[in-house]
Amino acid sequence: MSCSIIASLNRVLVNNLPVGSTSATHAYAEAAIKAGAAFINAIPVFIASNPEWAQRFSESGLPVAGDDVMSQVGATVIHKTLVKMAIDRGVRVDETYQLNVGGDTDFLNMLEESRLRDKRESKTSAVRAMSPYEVPTRIGPSDYVPFLRNDKVCYIWLKGRYFGGTPVTIDVKLHVVDAYDSAGVMVDAIRGTKLALERGVKGELTSLSAYCFKHPPTQMAYAQAKAMFEDFTAGKTER
Repeated sequence: MSCSIIASLNRVLVNNLPVGSTSATHAYAEAAIKAGAAFINAIPVFIASNPEWAQRFSESGLPVAGDDVMSQVGATVIHKTLVKMAIDRGVRVDETYQLNVGGDTDFLNMLEESRLRDKRESKTSAVRAMSPYEVPTRIGPSDYVPFLRNDKVCYIWLKGRYFGGTPVTIDVKLHVVDAYDSAGVMVDAIRGTKLALERGVKGELTSLSAYCFKHPPTQMAYAQAKAMFEDFTAGKTER
């Protein structure tokens, strides 16, 4: 338990186990239901976005949020924003990729492809949801570099065409300290989930999950998710 980084916060259970901890995540989700606790799933094992799990939490009268926390200034939110901006400005996006390297235990775990499968799906679906048409996309952690320690370096590349078929490329490099990048987002998620508990909201937390997580039950553009989450916290919408 002490190694799992699981915290119970007044009936809110936060799951931040290592990437690929599928069986353990299912066990903690089960424990949350039995204990009458809301569940926040910060890793890419699909709970809130899994209809069966969401239904089980709803039937138990409990809220569930997730999946796979999105960093405050991270690769996924930047990549989503770039793709959405390009499409909104009339660019036909032909292809895009996102490659990440880092030196923490998360990147070490993801050297095992079996632990990486859900992570790759989570990040890819978040970006693909920004386009009304299919875009060839490659996203995912690409290597473990021990001397980077807790630093993460991300490369985002997008190729497209604007007026008259004129080519355009966008090439971005992001360098962050990984450990702290999702802390503020998780504070928002915990506060929002506590509000849901106090209001008796059951099942998936739609706006909170879309705002805070990469693989929510319903994908949204960042601006839309933020507006809906603010409406939820203000009590203007149920979830």
